[in-house]
Amino acid sequence: MTGTEAAPRTIRTAVIGYGLSGSVFHAPLIAANEQYALQVVATSNAERQKAALARLPDVDVVRDADAVLRRAAGLDLVVLGTPPATHYPLAKAALEAGLDVVVDKPFATSSRQGQELAGLARRLGRVLTVFHNRRWDGDFLTLRKLLSAQALGHVSRFESRFERWSPTITKAWKARATAADGGGALFDLGSHLIDQALQLFGPARVVHSELRARRSDERADDDVFLVLRHESGVTSHLTMNMLCAQQGPRFRVLGSVGGFTKNGVDPQEPYMAAGGSPLDSDYGVEAREWAGLLGRDGHLAALPTERGAYPEFYHLLADKILTAAPARRCPSR
Repeated sequence: MTGTEAAPRTIRTAVIGYGLSGSVFHAPLIAANEQYALQVVATSNAERQKAALARLPDVDVVRDADAVLRRAAGLDLVVLGTPPATHYPLAKAALEAGLDVVVDKPFATSSRQGQELAGLARRLGRVLTVFHNRRWDGDFLTLRKLLSAQALGHVSRFESRFERWSPTITKAWKARATAADGGGALFDLGSHLIDQALQLFGPARVVHSELRARRSDERADDDVFLVLRHESGVTSHLTMNMLCAQQGPRFRVLGSVGGFTKNGVDPQEPYMAAGGSPLDSDYGVEAREWAGLLGRDGHLAALPTERGAYPEFYHLLADKILTAAPARRCPSR
């Protein structure tokens, strides 16, 4: 670098919320990316404060979102990993404070709120986006590659599941949250499944739905089945179940010349939850025994899973923030 060259700009970032979202996804991904400077983490939970200080010793840990917003002049980006009911007011406050914003899913608890935030970001020239990390699941990337190569022929049915055995609700906010608060499996897991279906097969409408609350302390829904009819002609069957003792395939896709079935769940979340880094050589690599099956019954071949790539979200966001002229920024949705 010569004396006349400016140092590369880093995106000064705060993460609000240090539960699963903040501690396992956002903070590790941001800390591993040299385009960002993670400066502040906000959490009111004393144990999470200790955990944040232990894992991120150079980061300031504060108690709440207000403490972050008071520092807005020294920040560029706020990431919201807080309960869904807080997304709209916190995102609005952050945008009005002059910050770019990442909102964890679900983006908002109503389409009206989402549209208002998008319009506000557009008027203020800020970058606003939602953290749809599962666009970079290894199994999803594998399926996208198959569809791009037309390896299944004309797809008629897409089945996608997130099923878990969670008979007890362990998070206090989830135990209290109604559907109006963004609680339940449809808002939580459904945000991913619906987004993936739309990414793969285009616009759709819901033609059938089943929502039930089976756990005694569930105030929204924990067993959901949706049928989407895509304009492309594909029918999607989407299943979300938090009380599932025997889990079905993660994906089953049926086409005119073959099918694809994939079991198991992408390994990136448990890897980072165990303390692994996105910079590790084995990050995002799925064990070969979880390979999907491609073809027809009697003619099946194992298809190794593409490497998962959650870090790509923050690389793309950095490109957007750093290359957009401040006066001409538009929301990234």
